[in-house]
Amino acid sequence: MGILSRKPHRRGNYYLALDIGTEFVKALVCASEGTKGRVLGVGRKRQKLGDMQSGTVTDIAAVIGNCHDAIREAEREAGVTPDQMIMGIAGELVKGATTTTTYTRTRPDHKMDLAELKNIVHKVQWKAFDQVRGQLAFETGYNEIDVKLVNAAIVDVRIDGYKVTNPIGFQGKDVALSIFNAFAPLIHFGALQTISAELDMDLLAISAEPYAVSRCLGYEDAGQFSAIFIDIGGGTTDIAVVNHGAVEGTKMFTLGGRTFTKRISQSLNISFDEAEKIKIAYASDQLEKQSSKVVREAMKSDCEVWLSGVALTLGEFENLDTLPSKILLCGGGSHLPEIKEVLETSEWYKSLPFTRKPQVNFIQPNMVVNMVDETKRLHDQQDVTPLALANLALDYASEEQVLSKVLKKVVRLMQI
Repeated sequence: MGILSRKPHRRGNYYLALDIGTEFVKALVCASEGTKGRVLGVGRKRQKLGDMQSGTVTDIAAVIGNCHDAIREAEREAGVTPDQMIMGIAGELVKGATTTTTYTRTRPDHKMDLAELKNIVHKVQWKAFDQVRGQLAFETGYNEIDVKLVNAAIVDVRIDGYKVTNPIGFQGKDVALSIFNAFAPLIHFGALQTISAELDMDLLAISAEPYAVSRCLGYEDAGQFSAIFIDIGGGTTDIAVVNHGAVEGTKMFTLGGRTFTKRISQSLNISFDEAEKIKIAYASDQLEKQSSKVVREAMKSDCEVWLSGVALTLGEFENLDTLPSKILLCGGGSHLPEIKEVLETSEWYKSLPFTRKPQVNFIQPNMVVNMVDETKRLHDQQDVTPLALANLALDYASEEQVLSKVLKKVVRLMQI
């Protein structure tokens, strides 16, 4: 039971998308209508400096209080109380990768049935699970037992090289499954589970936020879509690479909006809160010319460091022969003009396997394909991540696809 009493539920397909960010908790109360969703209420609560660090929870009780405040605001506007929830997880140690494994059928002339499909998914996912979990443990220094599976999704299925969405009824010898798995350290994942339990709602899923963002444009219907998604939050920069419609992987590094705020605070010898206000005014082009010049100079070195982080992170996608030449930005930190500028003007991309200079654009909330914002309050890049979570929740709520349902059962076993 939650620490605060909740009002009675109004019947309906209502759910909550909760983005627990370093700078803000963002809550969206939504209504699901099949494959489409409507945002009915929005709530935001600023986090204190000690509540979160680099996307990870450092004060569970304080974050729970902030979540309650944001949720109450969203519920008041919506006039309904959801009973289901999706939560986002971020942080430098949250890592995701897509593993492709081929399973050879013993009876290729027989049509595949549900029992055989379950067996294939089970075997392939456990193999992918062990491989990616071992890799994360090696990279982070954590023991494998301390690494938890956050979420998993089947991103591609092929039978003898032929792409299918539902293998049941097909004949063929080799079944290739590409499964995206996201992992996080137990201490981080466990904190979110504790918060979820206190909020007194059924948990649809905890999802890696860059994965949710990479799915928000509906590219699944366009197999040739490729892009690099960069979400710049308060404490981290989250990167997802999509190649030919499939998520190749997600990675994060601990440099976000707070770093730029701290730089302004130091350069101007002012408090963090004052520096945050100046940063927002600067990003909105509301500072007078001389002040703007001073802030711009302060931003310069940190933007170069941030760009180095982007280059290093993209360099870790060693399995890709080429990187997509489209970069899509979102998150509150992407408001800073230097971010897009440094990506476009620097020669950083030449050391990476780009076939041409990448084009940089922003994701806007109205581009999230399956969501309609009835509040008219979601209007810039920082609102994309909670909307992307709300969009992803539609898949979990409907459970229409056979493959997704089969994988979900396997994932539940792995999360015990």
